[in-house]
Amino acid sequence: MKRYISILACFIVGVTIAQNGQDVIQLPGIGNRTIEPAYRMIESPKIIDTTITTNVVEYPLLVVQRETKIEVENIPPATIKTDALLDQFYNTYVKLGIGSELMPLGEIYFDSKRSRKFVYGAHVKHLSSFGNFENYAPSTFDRTKCGLYGSLNETKYTLSSQLHYNNQGLHYYGLQVPTETVSRDSIAQRYQDVGGTFNFIYHKKDSATFNYRVGIDYNNFSSKKSSIDSLADWRAMENYFAFRSGLTYKGGKEIYDVDLNVRYNGYKYGVLGDSSLSALDTGIVRNNTVINLKPTISTFSKDNRFRARIGVDLAVDAVDSARVYIYPVAELKYSLFNDIFIPYLGVKGGLKQQSIKSLTSENEFMLPNVIMRNENTVIDLYGGIKGTLSKRISFNVGASFAKMNDKAFFVSDTLYAAGNKFNLVYDTLNLATIEGSLSYQLMEKLKIDAIGKFFSYDLNNIPYAWNLPQWQATVRGSYNLFDKFLVNFDANIEGGRNALVYKMEDGVKEEDLLFVKPLGTIIDLNLGLEYRYNKRISAFLQVNNFASQRYMRWYNYPVQIFQVMGGVTARF
Repeated sequence: MKRYISILACFIVGVTIAQNGQDVIQLPGIGNRTIEPAYRMIESPKIIDTTITTNVVEYPLLVVQRETKIEVENIPPATIKTDALLDQFYNTYVKLGIGSELMPLGEIYFDSKRSRKFVYGAHVKHLSSFGNFENYAPSTFDRTKCGLYGSLNETKYTLSSQLHYNNQGLHYYGLQVPTETVSRDSIAQRYQDVGGTFNFIYHKKDSATFNYRVGIDYNNFSSKKSSIDSLADWRAMENYFAFRSGLTYKGGKEIYDVDLNVRYNGYKYGVLGDSSLSALDTGIVRNNTVINLKPTISTFSKDNRFRARIGVDLAVDAVDSARVYIYPVAELKYSLFNDIFIPYLGVKGGLKQQSIKSLTSENEFMLPNVIMRNENTVIDLYGGIKGTLSKRISFNVGASFAKMNDKAFFVSDTLYAAGNKFNLVYDTLNLATIEGSLSYQLMEKLKIDAIGKFFSYDLNNIPYAWNLPQWQATVRGSYNLFDKFLVNFDANIEGGRNALVYKMEDGVKEEDLLFVKPLGTIIDLNLGLEYRYNKRISAFLQVNNFASQRYMRWYNYPVQIFQVMGGVTARF
């Protein structure tokens, strides 16, 4: 026991010293160690390829049946919202109204229902006024228009036709006299206009095929017999006939187009049925024929960003003696930045065939017996940039220069009338124009357009371009509120107009032995309101010239101030 205690004490002391970093103390001891005897393995290693089978444990398939519980939940019925792809179509549209100055309005339109093959319709319009201007001759008027149209649309061709009849009555009220002192019949005029067109277009959708078009126009225009006793059976009449044709061929990226047009206008002022009248008589006879041959080539490249057109317009003026004119036809366009900017440049010209119908549509107070000349635009060079600033804003800025021979201007006549009718004077005009426009559209809810133009006239003989404006400004817009209230507004402003007069009066100035009358500025503001009761019935209110400006569109021809018209429209 003492020996064991001594050994344990020594072990504890040794461990303690070792932990304290002291030197190791070795103590001698006596003991017995047994070593197993060694033996040699006499077997060599070998491969055992015996397959050892493993017992397969089988697990019995237990059949467990559980009770299935089915619960039926109530599902609310589904609702399907359908939107009509097309609005309901109505055949007939009627507009009836009445305005200040006893001005009745009536319009009726009838159109066929939706059809891919057949389209036809008719319309009748009437507007008249029984009001007069204070201290002016009687100024009542009436306008009635009727029309028929129809077309047959097939895959390879289209056949269409149109007929019209217009009846316009007016008074030459440009006399500053008491209304009751002038006989209405002595200053009355009535224009009759009847005609029609026929068109055939072959448009097979094959680039290796020639497509062509053929058209025929006819129009008869006549005036009322003269109120002068010596000319009681005299009046103006013209017959217009035109043959129009064209041929188109598309080869690759080029389009070849050739137009051939023949226009004839036979004008006569005198006794109808009297074939003995000539230019040497007091009557007027004028047979006006114009032939046009216009070949052009159009090409597209750069993914249709670049477009070009070039050709010539060959015109034959066969009024008295045949004269041939050659006009250039060229136009270049290039789209930049996905149609954001589209610069364009072009040059053209043409021969405008004058007629009583076209002249009276511009100035209805002109004489029916006038000497007419065809207007020759020798060259018209134009260019500019158009494009879009955003998906709602578009713009156009451009300028042009044109030279016109035999440009017609309206001047007051004192030979055949008392200054209340207009005759024509002709001169060579160099016209420079600068214009710009800006448009904004918010879907179909809001639309606004602003257009401005400035004109510079350079004439050979006369000092002013009579009755033409130096500048124009137009603003128009429309607003749709919930498709229930519709508001439209337009403002037309013109300035820099001058008229030729034959006496000195207030505001008249004398230049080069001529009396010049500034016509002042035109400020015409119009406002329209429409209330849609439903898709078939609506009411409208139109206020014209609400700025109450009694401006003169022509010398001695003032307009009505502050006109109001109201009425209803219906579809069925």
